[in-house]
Amino acid sequence: MTSTDAAVDRRIDSNLFITVSGPPGCGATTLCERLSTVLDCGYVSGGEIFRSIAEDREMSLSQLVAKAGESDAIDRELDRRLRRIAEEWGAANKAFVLESRLAGWIAGNRADLRIWLDAPEEVRVERTADREELSAEMRVREVIEAQRYESYYDIDVSDRSIYDLAINTGRWNADGTLAVVLAAIDEYDPEADEGAVPTPNLEI
Repeated sequence: MTSTDAAVDRRIDSNLFITVSGPPGCGATTLCERLSTVLDCGYVSGGEIFRSIAEDREMSLSQLVAKAGESDAIDRELDRRLRRIAEEWGAANKAFVLESRLAGWIAGNRADLRIWLDAPEEVRVERTADREELSAEMRVREVIEAQRYESYYDIDVSDRSIYDLAINTGRWNADGTLAVVLAAIDEYDPEADEGAVPTPNLEI
């Protein structure tokens, strides 16, 4: 039995609002999908919202990416949609997982647990080898996005201080990463929620 199977059997009873963030290839999608199964809860990703924006505008993803580079309108539309989701689920009495590079910042104090995933660049490049994006393009996009976040919201995405848990997923496989996160969830006590880093609401 894998750790995923064991976790599903446990069916953790929780109404935690969890955010997961990290760069491409960090394993965020895999973790969120597994958490959604384990907690039997909803899960929304920034990529999913970005694709919905492309559909609304009848554009391909590559066209929308190019358009996003022309102004801040698309980035802010994405972030507004994510914040609405964070506001709705932050007030709901059930577990939910929100994933995006800025999910922890956007959810702010509404989130119960904010998680950051990362891995060495060579590991992330290998994980994304089957994607259309080349490793060089991935690095360029990360730099551009970091500059955008600082310009739009005065956010330094290299600042890990807001996160309750930061994991180098290069050290653990998907099962191991899930086990680490589930251990943190098991030990989380909402009645003694001390030590969380206050995060100001972003002006999106």
